[in-house]
Amino acid sequence: MKLKPCAPLLLLPALWVASCASPVDEAGSTLPGKCQSESPVVAPQKTDILFVIDNSASMAEEQAGIATELPAFIKALQEGGGVTQDFRVGVITTSVYRRILFQGVEQYREYPAESGHLQAVPEADGQPSDARYIESTDEHLLERFRRLVQQGTAGSGQESPFEAVRLAVSEPLANTSIGEGGNGGFLRDGARLLVVVVTDEEDCSSKLRPPPVTVPDDTSVDKCSENAALLTTVDEYFEFFSSLRDSKGGRREVLWATVGPVALSDKRAELVLDVTPQGTYVRNVDCPTSYGPGHRHRAMSEKFDTKFDNLDSICRASYRDTLLGIAELAAVAQSLDVVNLPDPRLAQVELTRAGGTVERCSVAAGDLTYEPSGEERPARIYFGGSCLRRADDEKVEVKVICAG
Repeated sequence: MKLKPCAPLLLLPALWVASCASPVDEAGSTLPGKCQSESPVVAPQKTDILFVIDNSASMAEEQAGIATELPAFIKALQEGGGVTQDFRVGVITTSVYRRILFQGVEQYREYPAESGHLQAVPEADGQPSDARYIESTDEHLLERFRRLVQQGTAGSGQESPFEAVRLAVSEPLANTSIGEGGNGGFLRDGARLLVVVVTDEEDCSSKLRPPPVTVPDDTSVDKCSENAALLTTVDEYFEFFSSLRDSKGGRREVLWATVGPVALSDKRAELVLDVTPQGTYVRNVDCPTSYGPGHRHRAMSEKFDTKFDNLDSICRASYRDTLLGIAELAAVAQSLDVVNLPDPRLAQVELTRAGGTVERCSVAAGDLTYEPSGEERPARIYFGGSCLRRADDEKVEVKVICAG
């Protein structure tokens, strides 16, 4: 048997050393008998990015801070990972409901125009457009994105980002067209979903209406933390998000990032009371501009990343490094769709690391795994072991060898 690399493709060493018969002749073989002129195609990496913006009264400076650092975020998204990035961005708010005890009288309000609905992309004059998300190819991406993340401060003070995301990506919103008031069309088949929560208060999410927790007008207590056992659990929300599927039945890869009320120094969640001339406020330790602890935010972040690379403090003076870290998370997937790959035994992936070093990976060597294509769904290669992709990779190439 003779193995021939398809120029300029490289030979995969020792692929069938133990076999005397050509794999081309095996029953059911998909191995080509002669070289192909084309390499397998790595499809652009599709990521749907959903920002969840706290639009309560205390968030004006934080929203402006996020908007200021979006140029670096977008540039990092466009250049990251060595693979063409195909992304779109949409924004929802943390406003779903508000159950408050004000001067001894309980009041309840819902926010039907928000509650998981993608918010309108503002025109240059501030008026809402018909668009509900922005494509990465939009020549005005930066300006439109900057306007979109600044959602104002008239929203609910009972922030419920987990519930807002659940509503955004489930029926009926996910399957109702944007023209009919839903979010249909935002989530694409084969695309990952990156959720970015931006808030200075604790999550107070519940699937019940009205919610079981009432928020008082006393700033020295945090009833959402005290009564966390009454809320829908973080575990239940995580199970829902991690089981999302696209319209073809494929499992949707979900990434989660939070810029929230956790400590600047070590990202811990711990309630403290801040006594000021203006009053006493609940805050998170080492986070002087927060208005609550971040227990539930930290717990959700840990479900997605035990190293907490997806979590940072809302109290930072600048969000540049925070957003760059989130862009790295979005840019690097540990799986890639491939087409024109006749047999996984032929696959060899070359990762060009930072500095130009090339690392070769293969299914045969055990550092790649392969999932075959399904109905209207391309095949997928998964990276593992020493071949995990890195944010500073310069290039990813899938090559093929042939037998003849």
